[in-house]
Amino acid sequence: MSKRIIISGGGTGGHIFPAIAIANALKEADPGTEILFVGAKGRMEMEKVPQAGYSIFGLDIAGINRSNMLANLGFPVKLVKSLLAARKVIRDFKPDAAVGVGGYASGPLLLAAGFSGVPYLIQEQNSYAGVTNKFLAKKAQKICVAYPGMEQFFPKEKLVITGNPVRGDIGSVSKDDPRVWEYFGGLNPEIPTLLIIGGSQGARTINESIDAGLERLVAAGYQVIWQTGKLYIEKARERAKAFPAGRIWVSDFISQMPYAYAAADVVISRAGALSISELCLVGKPAIFVPLPTAAEDHQTQNALALVREEAGRLVPDAEAREKLIPETLALFSQPEVRKAMSRRIRQLAKPTAARDIAGEVRKLAR
Repeated sequence: MSKRIIISGGGTGGHIFPAIAIANALKEADPGTEILFVGAKGRMEMEKVPQAGYSIFGLDIAGINRSNMLANLGFPVKLVKSLLAARKVIRDFKPDAAVGVGGYASGPLLLAAGFSGVPYLIQEQNSYAGVTNKFLAKKAQKICVAYPGMEQFFPKEKLVITGNPVRGDIGSVSKDDPRVWEYFGGLNPEIPTLLIIGGSQGARTINESIDAGLERLVAAGYQVIWQTGKLYIEKARERAKAFPAGRIWVSDFISQMPYAYAAADVVISRAGALSISELCLVGKPAIFVPLPTAAEDHQTQNALALVREEAGRLVPDAEAREKLIPETLALFSQPEVRKAMSRRIRQLAKPTAARDIAGEVRKLAR
């Protein structure tokens, strides 16, 4: 008999795309599986999940504002409303198991699942666990993690190292595929390529550092794929006009990430869990500039986990304007180092993560 599964969480692509990958793996294992997503109203999941073909229910919940505590006065009311709404969703949908991937909606939904006797699993994507997941772990049956050493945060007997799920098309395209260079119109497949990805919203420090160093990158013989996010795109387009055609490709968003990874020889990225998992899968040498405001500074911890394995490099956000371009030029000039980094980062990949997590969910649902 097919099962009913609730998947909760979202807020960023780093939570949403792994959640969709888990849902797809559950459907592959049993096409009759009924899946309902629970997200936060007004967040990205309310658009992306239906686009992927799944139903979603929105809770009226938001995170705690750490920079303005007065903005949190309404938080207790929203939390109680969300808990009541989550309990009603569980009562109506009658899930056999629930999954939390992180994000605002995960907390109320998994708390309600625990109250209702529904077994649940947490998918912790980062190398440093957040406060909410540490609290939810007490009643979780399983905790799927991407990094070793997570017993410092969670009960060891509940841990399963699965890695982080990524979109199924990542790593599916090679550099000599003509579609890559059609997408990045004007770029030359023979020229070494730098890929810059600051997350779906862009990254101001990375953008400003690249902006200041474009002349040096182009003069050194490299071409650039620059994903800026919406806030920096107009300025970046103006800057690109100052260079010969076909040396800098600029966009606020890259809809074909498999093509971007295929084109890249070196990548500059934030250190979100999803980005790191994708880079492991495609085996690209990367320089990480962790987001300094990430909760519990988890992006720095994510990047350090790779640096310790000599599988990546780290430039702190506060030092990026001074050090990012020199570090990038140095890495381009060291082909043997790049090869070794590619080999080491690929060894950390978990290509079956979505299937493995789906298997754990199906065990719970029995």
